[in-house]
Amino acid sequence: MIYEIKLLHHNGTEWDISDIVDSLTWKTSRIGKAGSISFNLIKGGLYQSKDFTYSNGDRVRVRVGDIEVFHGYIFSIDAGRDESVSITAYDQIRYLMNTDTYVFEGQTATDIVKRIANDFQLQLGHVAETGYKIPTMSEDGQKLLDIICKAITLTYHHTGNDYCLYDDFGKLCLRNVEDTQLDIYIGEKSLLYDYSVKTSIDDDTYNRIKLYRDNSKTGKREIYMAQDSVNMKRWGVLQLYQSVDEDMNEPQITELLDNLAKLKNRERKSLQVQALGDIRVRAGMRVHIKIDEYGVDQPLLVDECSHSFGDGDHTMTLDLKVI
Repeated sequence: MIYEIKLLHHNGTEWDISDIVDSLTWKTSRIGKAGSISFNLIKGGLYQSKDFTYSNGDRVRVRVGDIEVFHGYIFSIDAGRDESVSITAYDQIRYLMNTDTYVFEGQTATDIVKRIANDFQLQLGHVAETGYKIPTMSEDGQKLLDIICKAITLTYHHTGNDYCLYDDFGKLCLRNVEDTQLDIYIGEKSLLYDYSVKTSIDDDTYNRIKLYRDNSKTGKREIYMAQDSVNMKRWGVLQLYQSVDEDMNEPQITELLDNLAKLKNRERKSLQVQALGDIRVRAGMRVHIKIDEYGVDQPLLVDECSHSFGDGDHTMTLDLKVI
């Protein structure tokens, strides 16, 4: 595939820099990071315009074929005496690394995304309605992205529906991960050329869930618990202990307890694959993976995605969430 890279200087000048760029890498993450593009450009070429210039804050747009891939802003320029300049640009999610204080009551994750985007003048695209109203969220001096991720996590814990926040060519979007299935297949006979598998109970695995509610009327702390004695014998006691809002009633707490037990009481599996590139793949998408050795033959959610272009090749590395 041929990529097109355009640099839009803050003075309004637009440059097509495709022919002077090499080693292009595009990275996306499902949680906690901005999408980024990094590349090397060659300065001072024989036919290069003397007016050509670039600076932090300039916009960068990348297209591959007819697909709009990236729209972001230069945040880092690394140059020296030689002709090669390394540039890194981030999409809008980079501005969600700002910190602020918010108090939300009875707001959905959708409401929270829209409020923060509006406050920080960020462009919005499709924002799914998440439905679940979070009783209270009080966030003092927290990163905006962490606040949004917390709202998405709370929604997942209470409803079982997971959502992905991402930047779609200059517009923040929120989508249910069930709506992001791509019509491609990656396996030993299709695109795949290497893979690795890891299983662990060291991160976010719990076989005893203990929730507590402080009752201001009685002055007592009420405990609600679910545990799996079989897995406690296998792994030892791995306990999650956390509070719930005082306004939650017992059926709501029981439902949350059941959801957490289903989500947390299991081995975590991670799968990384290296494959020939398909530019439609990004973090937050679901891709069908087939690896016979490990009995994998299903759509999996992409947690991290890195596309690399160089010497006429396009490859990608995917870190996948295995349920």
